Amino acid sequence: MDLIRRGVEEIVPEGDLEARVRKAIETDTPLRVKYGIDPTGSDVHVGHMVPISKMRDFQDAGHIGIIIIGDYTAQIGDPTGRDESRPSLTKERVRENARTYVEQLMKVLDREKTKVVYQTEWFEGFGLADMIRIGHYFTIAQMLSHETFAKRLEAGLPLAMHELFYPMLQAYDSVAIKADIELGGTEQRFNILQGRDLQRAMGQTPQIAVLSPMLPGIDGGAKMGKSLGNYIGVSDEPADMFGKVMSIPDNLIVSYFTLAAGASPDVIEHAKSELAAGEVNPRDIKRRLAAAILTRYHDGEKAARADEEFMGVFSRRDQLPDDVPEVHVADKPIGILDLIDSLKLAPSRSEARRLVQQGGVTLDGEKISDHTVEITPRDGSVLRVGKRKFVRLRVG
Repeated sequence: MDLIRRGVEEIVPEGDLEARVRKAIETDTPLRVKYGIDPTGSDVHVGHMVPISKMRDFQDAGHIGIIIIGDYTAQIGDPTGRDESRPSLTKERVRENARTYVEQLMKVLDREKTKVVYQTEWFEGFGLADMIRIGHYFTIAQMLSHETFAKRLEAGLPLAMHELFYPMLQAYDSVAIKADIELGGTEQRFNILQGRDLQRAMGQTPQIAVLSPMLPGIDGGAKMGKSLGNYIGVSDEPADMFGKVMSIPDNLIVSYFTLAAGASPDVIEHAKSELAAGEVNPRDIKRRLAAAILTRYHDGEKAARADEEFMGVFSRRDQLPDDVPEVHVADKPIGILDLIDSLKLAPSRSEARRLVQQGGVTLDGEKISDHTVEITPRDGSVLRVGKRKFVRLRVG
Protein backbone atom coordinates (compact mmCIF):
# COMPACT_ATOMS: atom_id res chain seq x y z
CA MET A 1 0.00 0.00 0.00
CA ASP A 2 2.92 2.35 0.64
CA LEU A 3 4.13 1.66 -2.90
CA ILE A 4 0.66 2.25 -4.36
CA ARG A 5 0.08 5.47 -2.42
CA ARG A 6 3.40 6.98 -3.50
CA GLY A 7 2.82 9.92 -5.86
CA VAL A 8 -0.98 9.40 -5.86
CA GLU A 9 -3.39 12.25 -5.19
CA GLU A 10 -6.58 10.31 -4.46
CA ILE A 11 -7.81 6.73 -4.12
CA VAL A 12 -11.59 6.17 -4.33
CA PRO A 13 -12.31 4.48 -1.98
CA GLU A 14 -8.98 3.82 -0.28
CA GLY A 15 -10.33 1.36 2.29
CA ASP A 16 -11.72 -0.84 -0.49
CA LEU A 17 -8.34 -0.89 -2.23
CA GLU A 18 -6.55 -2.19 0.85
CA ALA A 19 -9.16 -4.93 1.23
CA ARG A 20 -8.87 -5.81 -2.48
CA VAL A 21 -5.08 -6.06 -2.22
CA ARG A 22 -5.31 -8.28 0.88
CA LYS A 23 -7.72 -10.64 -0.90
CA ALA A 24 -5.45 -10.78 -3.97
CA ILE A 25 -2.55 -11.83 -1.76
CA GLU A 26 -4.59 -14.39 0.18
CA THR A 27 -6.04 -15.99 -2.98
CA ASP A 28 -2.91 -15.55 -5.10
CA THR A 29 -5.06 -13.83 -7.74
CA PRO A 30 -3.47 -10.82 -9.48
CA LEU A 31 -5.55 -7.66 -9.72
CA ARG A 32 -6.52 -6.40 -13.18
CA VAL A 33 -5.22 -2.84 -13.41
CA LYS A 34 -6.70 -0.78 -16.24
CA TYR A 35 -5.41 2.28 -18.07
CA GLY A 36 -7.14 3.57 -21.17
CA ILE A 37 -5.58 5.80 -23.81
CA ASP A 38 -7.02 7.50 -26.85
CA PRO A 39 -4.17 7.56 -29.39
CA THR A 40 -4.91 11.00 -30.81
CA GLY A 41 -1.23 11.60 -31.65
CA SER A 42 1.96 9.63 -32.11
CA ASP A 43 4.00 11.00 -29.20
CA VAL A 44 3.84 10.43 -25.46
CA HIS A 45 5.28 12.88 -22.94
CA VAL A 46 6.44 12.18 -19.41
CA GLY A 47 3.20 13.63 -18.02
CA HIS A 48 1.31 10.78 -19.71
CA MET A 49 3.68 8.34 -18.04
CA VAL A 50 2.71 9.25 -14.47
CA PRO A 51 -0.21 6.77 -14.27
CA ILE A 52 1.79 4.32 -16.41
CA SER A 53 4.51 4.39 -13.77
CA LYS A 54 1.86 3.56 -11.20
CA MET A 55 0.83 0.59 -13.33
CA ARG A 56 4.45 -0.57 -13.19
CA ASP A 57 4.28 -0.34 -9.39
CA PHE A 58 1.28 -2.67 -9.45
CA GLN A 59 3.11 -5.01 -11.85
CA ASP A 60 6.14 -5.11 -9.56
CA ALA A 61 3.77 -6.21 -6.80
CA GLY A 62 2.56 -9.10 -8.99
CA HIS A 63 -0.54 -7.68 -10.68
CA ILE A 64 -1.57 -7.46 -14.36
CA GLY A 65 -1.62 -4.22 -16.34
CA ILE A 66 -4.26 -3.88 -19.06
CA ILE A 67 -3.81 -1.09 -21.61
CA ILE A 68 -7.05 -0.30 -23.42
CA ILE A 69 -6.55 1.38 -26.78
CA GLY A 70 -9.51 3.70 -27.26
CA ASP A 71 -9.87 3.13 -30.98
CA TYR A 72 -13.63 3.71 -30.58
CA THR A 73 -13.63 6.66 -28.19
CA ALA A 74 -10.81 8.37 -30.13
CA GLN A 75 -13.30 8.70 -32.94
CA ILE A 76 -15.68 10.52 -30.58
CA GLY A 77 -13.22 12.75 -28.74
CA ASP A 78 -12.91 13.22 -25.00
CA PRO A 79 -13.92 16.82 -24.15
CA THR A 80 -12.19 16.78 -20.75
CA GLY A 81 -10.34 20.04 -20.20
CA ARG A 82 -11.38 21.45 -23.55
CA ASP A 83 -13.89 24.08 -24.59
CA GLU A 84 -14.56 22.35 -27.89
CA SER A 85 -15.05 18.78 -29.00
CA ARG A 86 -11.98 17.07 -30.39
CA PRO A 87 -12.00 16.21 -34.11
CA SER A 88 -12.61 12.54 -34.79
CA LEU A 89 -9.84 10.42 -36.31
CA THR A 90 -9.88 7.73 -38.96
CA LYS A 91 -9.54 4.12 -37.87
CA GLU A 92 -6.25 3.82 -39.75
CA ARG A 93 -4.74 6.88 -38.04
CA VAL A 94 -5.81 5.60 -34.62
CA ARG A 95 -4.16 2.22 -35.26
CA GLU A 96 -0.87 3.79 -36.36
CA ASN A 97 -0.83 6.16 -33.40
CA ALA A 98 -1.58 3.25 -31.08
CA ARG A 99 1.42 1.31 -32.37
CA THR A 100 3.85 4.12 -31.50
CA TYR A 101 2.08 4.81 -28.18
CA VAL A 102 2.50 1.22 -27.03
CA GLU A 103 6.19 1.18 -28.02
CA GLN A 104 6.78 4.20 -25.81
CA LEU A 105 4.72 2.87 -22.88
CA MET A 106 6.85 -0.26 -22.83
CA LYS A 107 9.87 1.84 -21.83
CA VAL A 108 8.34 1.68 -18.33
CA LEU A 109 5.95 -1.28 -18.29
CA ASP A 110 6.79 -4.96 -17.82
CA ARG A 111 5.90 -6.55 -21.17
CA GLU A 112 5.32 -9.95 -19.58
CA LYS A 113 2.68 -8.50 -17.25
CA THR A 114 1.00 -6.17 -19.77
CA LYS A 115 -2.00 -6.98 -21.92
CA VAL A 116 -2.95 -4.59 -24.75
CA VAL A 117 -6.56 -4.70 -25.94
CA TYR A 118 -8.63 -2.62 -28.36
CA GLN A 119 -12.16 -1.37 -27.70
CA THR A 120 -13.27 -2.74 -31.05
CA GLU A 121 -12.98 -6.21 -29.50
CA TRP A 122 -16.29 -5.52 -27.73
CA PHE A 123 -17.77 -2.45 -29.44
CA GLU A 124 -17.69 -3.57 -33.08
CA GLY A 125 -20.54 -5.95 -32.43
CA PHE A 126 -22.58 -3.38 -30.52
CA GLY A 127 -25.96 -2.43 -31.89
CA LEU A 128 -28.52 0.22 -31.04
CA ALA A 129 -30.14 -2.06 -28.45
CA ASP A 130 -26.81 -2.41 -26.64
CA MET A 131 -26.30 1.35 -26.50
CA ILE A 132 -29.81 1.86 -25.19
CA ARG A 133 -29.17 -0.79 -22.54
CA ILE A 134 -26.01 1.00 -21.35
CA GLY A 135 -27.76 4.38 -21.48
CA HIS A 136 -30.39 3.01 -19.10
CA TYR A 137 -27.84 3.19 -16.27
CA PHE A 138 -27.04 6.92 -16.72
CA THR A 139 -29.05 10.11 -16.29
CA ILE A 140 -28.82 13.47 -18.02
CA ALA A 141 -28.30 15.15 -14.62
CA GLN A 142 -25.42 12.77 -13.96
CA MET A 143 -23.73 13.67 -17.27
CA LEU A 144 -24.26 17.40 -16.82
CA SER A 145 -22.52 17.23 -13.44
CA HIS A 146 -19.32 16.73 -15.46
CA GLU A 147 -17.48 20.02 -14.94
CA THR A 148 -16.47 20.43 -18.58
CA PHE A 149 -19.96 19.74 -19.89
CA ALA A 150 -21.44 22.21 -17.40
CA LYS A 151 -18.94 24.94 -18.35
CA ARG A 152 -19.67 24.45 -22.03
CA LEU A 153 -23.41 24.89 -21.47
CA GLU A 154 -22.92 27.92 -19.24
CA ALA A 155 -20.74 29.55 -21.89
CA GLY A 156 -23.29 28.86 -24.61
CA LEU A 157 -20.87 26.57 -26.47
CA PRO A 158 -22.09 23.54 -28.44
CA LEU A 159 -22.38 20.22 -26.64
CA ALA A 160 -23.15 17.43 -29.09
CA MET A 161 -25.07 14.32 -28.08
CA HIS A 162 -22.24 12.03 -29.18
CA GLU A 163 -19.94 13.60 -26.57
CA LEU A 164 -22.23 12.33 -23.83
CA PHE A 165 -21.51 8.81 -25.07
CA TYR A 166 -17.83 9.09 -24.18
CA PRO A 167 -18.07 8.56 -20.38
CA MET A 168 -20.54 5.72 -20.94
CA LEU A 169 -18.23 3.92 -23.36
CA GLN A 170 -15.18 4.37 -21.10
CA ALA A 171 -17.26 3.03 -18.23
CA TYR A 172 -18.23 -0.03 -20.26
CA ASP A 173 -14.53 -0.72 -20.92
CA SER A 174 -14.22 -1.50 -17.22
CA VAL A 175 -17.15 -3.92 -17.46
CA ALA A 176 -15.69 -5.59 -20.56
CA ILE A 177 -12.34 -6.40 -18.93
CA LYS A 178 -13.66 -6.79 -15.36
CA ALA A 179 -11.25 -4.16 -14.05
CA ASP A 180 -10.28 -4.16 -10.38
CA ILE A 181 -8.35 -0.87 -10.56
CA GLU A 182 -8.49 2.02 -13.01
CA LEU A 183 -5.59 4.45 -13.24
CA GLY A 184 -5.73 7.99 -14.55
CA GLY A 185 -5.04 11.63 -13.88
CA THR A 186 -7.27 13.65 -11.59
CA GLU A 187 -8.94 15.17 -14.68
CA GLN A 188 -10.33 11.68 -15.45
CA ARG A 189 -12.05 11.34 -12.07
CA PHE A 190 -15.59 11.72 -13.45
CA ASN A 191 -15.16 9.11 -16.19
CA ILE A 192 -13.45 6.58 -13.91
CA LEU A 193 -16.17 6.86 -11.28
CA GLN A 194 -18.79 6.22 -13.98
CA GLY A 195 -17.03 2.91 -14.52
CA ARG A 196 -17.52 2.06 -10.84
CA ASP A 197 -21.22 2.86 -11.08
CA LEU A 198 -21.77 0.85 -14.25
CA GLN A 199 -19.90 -2.20 -12.94
CA ARG A 200 -22.03 -2.15 -9.79
CA ALA A 201 -25.24 -1.79 -11.83
CA MET A 202 -24.24 -4.70 -14.08
CA GLY A 203 -23.44 -7.05 -11.23
CA GLN A 204 -19.66 -6.67 -10.98
CA THR A 205 -17.52 -5.62 -8.05
CA PRO A 206 -16.80 -1.91 -8.71
CA GLN A 207 -13.25 -0.92 -9.60
CA ILE A 208 -11.07 1.30 -7.42
CA ALA A 209 -9.98 4.68 -8.84
CA VAL A 210 -6.28 5.48 -8.34
CA LEU A 211 -5.79 9.09 -9.44
CA SER A 212 -2.44 10.74 -10.10
CA PRO A 213 -1.76 14.49 -9.98
CA MET A 214 -1.03 16.31 -13.22
CA LEU A 215 2.65 16.93 -13.90
CA PRO A 216 3.36 20.67 -14.34
CA GLY A 217 5.00 21.77 -17.57
CA ILE A 218 8.69 22.61 -17.75
CA ASP A 219 7.71 26.29 -17.79
CA GLY A 220 5.98 25.93 -14.43
CA GLY A 221 2.55 25.90 -16.06
CA ALA A 222 -0.34 24.07 -14.48
CA LYS A 223 -0.20 21.13 -16.90
CA MET A 224 2.32 19.60 -19.26
CA GLY A 225 1.00 19.53 -22.81
CA LYS A 226 2.22 19.16 -26.37
CA SER A 227 0.01 22.02 -27.56
CA LEU A 228 1.65 24.30 -24.98
CA GLY A 229 5.18 23.32 -25.97
CA ASN A 230 6.11 22.80 -22.29
CA TYR A 231 6.61 19.05 -22.39
CA ILE A 232 9.37 16.45 -22.28
CA GLY A 233 8.77 13.80 -24.92
CA VAL A 234 9.45 10.17 -24.06
CA SER A 235 11.22 9.88 -27.42
CA ASP A 236 13.17 13.16 -27.15
CA GLU A 237 16.85 12.92 -27.97
CA PRO A 238 18.96 12.57 -24.79
CA ALA A 239 20.53 16.03 -25.05
CA ASP A 240 17.13 17.67 -25.57
CA MET A 241 15.57 15.73 -22.70
CA PHE A 242 18.44 16.61 -20.37
CA GLY A 243 18.29 20.29 -21.31
CA LYS A 244 14.53 20.45 -20.80
CA VAL A 245 14.83 18.98 -17.31
CA MET A 246 17.56 21.49 -16.47
CA SER A 247 15.23 24.33 -17.52
CA ILE A 248 12.46 23.58 -15.01
CA PRO A 249 11.88 26.06 -12.15
CA ASP A 250 13.57 25.03 -8.90
CA ASN A 251 10.21 24.70 -7.14
CA LEU A 252 9.31 21.75 -9.41
CA ILE A 253 12.37 19.63 -8.58
CA VAL A 254 10.63 17.51 -5.92
CA SER A 255 7.49 17.02 -8.07
CA TYR A 256 9.62 15.84 -10.99
CA PHE A 257 11.61 13.45 -8.79
CA THR A 258 8.31 12.02 -7.55
CA LEU A 259 6.21 11.95 -10.73
CA ALA A 260 8.60 12.04 -13.70
CA ALA A 261 11.55 10.06 -12.33
CA GLY A 262 9.64 7.68 -10.04
CA ALA A 263 12.37 8.15 -7.45
CA SER A 264 12.43 6.29 -4.13
CA PRO A 265 11.29 8.07 -0.95
CA ASP A 266 14.92 8.29 0.23
CA VAL A 267 15.98 10.10 -2.96
CA ILE A 268 13.02 12.47 -2.73
CA GLU A 269 13.65 13.29 0.93
CA HIS A 270 17.34 13.87 0.21
CA ALA A 271 16.47 16.37 -2.53
CA LYS A 272 13.97 18.09 -0.22
CA SER A 273 16.51 18.48 2.55
CA GLU A 274 19.17 19.83 0.17
CA LEU A 275 16.76 22.42 -1.22
CA ALA A 276 15.62 23.43 2.27
CA ALA A 277 19.19 23.83 3.54
CA GLY A 278 20.19 25.92 0.55
CA GLU A 279 23.76 24.64 0.68
CA VAL A 280 23.66 22.85 -2.69
CA ASN A 281 23.23 24.61 -6.03
CA PRO A 282 19.77 23.58 -7.37
CA ARG A 283 21.48 23.08 -10.72
CA ASP A 284 23.38 20.12 -9.30
CA ILE A 285 20.20 18.58 -7.89
CA LYS A 286 18.55 19.01 -11.29
CA ARG A 287 21.49 17.24 -12.91
CA ARG A 288 20.74 14.17 -10.78
CA LEU A 289 17.06 14.52 -11.66
CA ALA A 290 17.82 14.74 -15.37
CA ALA A 291 20.09 11.71 -15.14
CA ALA A 292 17.33 9.71 -13.41
CA ILE A 293 14.76 10.61 -16.06
CA LEU A 294 17.15 9.86 -18.94
CA THR A 295 18.13 6.53 -17.40
CA ARG A 296 14.46 5.63 -17.30
CA TYR A 297 13.74 6.44 -20.96
CA HIS A 298 17.17 5.90 -22.54
CA ASP A 299 20.00 4.41 -20.44
CA GLY A 300 22.64 5.40 -17.93
CA GLU A 301 25.39 5.77 -20.53
CA LYS A 302 23.38 8.25 -22.59
CA ALA A 303 22.45 10.10 -19.42
CA ALA A 304 26.14 10.48 -18.51
CA ARG A 305 27.02 11.75 -21.99
CA ALA A 306 24.15 14.25 -21.93
CA ASP A 307 25.30 15.51 -18.53
CA GLU A 308 28.87 15.92 -19.76
CA GLU A 309 27.72 17.80 -22.84
CA PHE A 310 25.41 20.02 -20.82
CA MET A 311 28.15 20.98 -18.40
CA GLY A 312 30.53 21.65 -21.25
CA VAL A 313 28.19 23.78 -23.31
CA PHE A 314 26.08 25.54 -20.73
CA SER A 315 28.31 25.72 -17.66
CA ARG A 316 31.96 25.80 -18.70
CA ARG A 317 31.13 27.40 -22.08
CA ASP A 318 34.29 25.82 -23.45
CA GLN A 319 32.83 23.52 -26.07
CA LEU A 320 29.97 23.13 -28.50
CA PRO A 321 27.68 20.13 -28.85
CA ASP A 322 29.25 17.22 -30.69
CA ASP A 323 27.15 17.67 -33.81
CA VAL A 324 26.32 21.29 -34.65
CA PRO A 325 24.07 21.28 -37.75
CA GLU A 326 25.21 23.42 -40.64
CA VAL A 327 22.81 25.76 -42.46
CA HIS A 328 23.35 27.76 -45.63
CA VAL A 329 22.58 31.48 -45.65
CA ALA A 330 22.96 34.23 -48.21
CA ASP A 331 26.04 36.46 -48.23
CA LYS A 332 24.17 39.64 -47.34
CA PRO A 333 22.97 41.51 -44.24
CA ILE A 334 19.87 40.10 -42.55
CA GLY A 335 17.85 41.10 -39.50
CA ILE A 336 18.45 38.81 -36.52
CA LEU A 337 14.73 38.03 -36.19
CA ASP A 338 14.50 37.29 -39.92
CA LEU A 339 17.48 34.93 -39.60
CA ILE A 340 16.05 33.08 -36.61
CA ASP A 341 12.65 32.86 -38.30
CA SER A 342 14.05 31.60 -41.60
CA LEU A 343 16.01 28.87 -39.82
CA LYS A 344 12.99 27.93 -37.65
CA LEU A 345 15.02 28.23 -34.45
CA ALA A 346 12.06 29.67 -32.51
CA PRO A 347 8.35 28.82 -32.69
CA SER A 348 7.40 32.42 -33.57
CA ARG A 349 8.88 35.88 -34.17
CA SER A 350 7.53 37.04 -30.84
CA GLU A 351 9.35 34.20 -29.07
CA ALA A 352 12.51 35.04 -31.04
CA ARG A 353 12.22 38.69 -29.96
CA ARG A 354 11.80 37.62 -26.34
CA LEU A 355 14.90 35.42 -26.50
CA VAL A 356 16.98 38.25 -27.96
CA GLN A 357 15.77 40.73 -25.37
CA GLN A 358 16.53 38.31 -22.53
CA GLY A 359 20.07 37.59 -23.74
CA GLY A 360 19.29 34.14 -25.05
CA VAL A 361 20.80 34.67 -28.52
CA THR A 362 24.55 34.71 -29.24
CA LEU A 363 26.71 34.77 -32.36
CA ASP A 364 30.18 33.30 -31.82
CA GLY A 365 29.66 33.68 -28.08
CA GLU A 366 28.68 37.36 -28.23
CA LYS A 367 25.20 38.24 -26.99
CA ILE A 368 22.81 39.97 -29.35
CA SER A 369 20.45 42.07 -27.24
CA ASP A 370 18.87 44.33 -29.90
CA HIS A 371 16.11 42.58 -31.84
CA THR A 372 16.29 45.19 -34.63
CA VAL A 373 19.99 44.62 -35.39
CA GLU A 374 21.16 43.36 -38.78
CA ILE A 375 24.12 41.02 -39.04
CA THR A 376 26.33 40.06 -41.94
CA PRO A 377 26.86 36.30 -41.69
CA ARG A 378 30.42 34.98 -41.66
CA ASP A 379 31.19 31.51 -42.87
CA GLY A 380 31.63 29.15 -39.91
CA SER A 381 29.99 31.40 -37.31
CA VAL A 382 27.92 29.63 -34.66
CA LEU A 383 24.49 31.01 -33.81
CA ARG A 384 22.89 29.93 -30.52
CA VAL A 385 19.18 30.51 -29.88
CA GLY A 386 17.93 29.65 -26.41
CA LYS A 387 19.73 27.05 -24.32
CA ARG A 388 19.83 24.13 -26.70
CA LYS A 389 19.71 25.25 -30.32
CA PHE A 390 22.99 25.73 -32.19
CA VAL A 391 23.65 26.12 -35.91
CA ARG A 392 26.84 26.75 -37.86
CA LEU A 393 26.35 29.29 -40.64
CA ARG A 394 27.66 28.46 -44.08
CA VAL A 395 27.65 31.46 -46.40
CA GLY A 396 26.89 31.15 -50.09
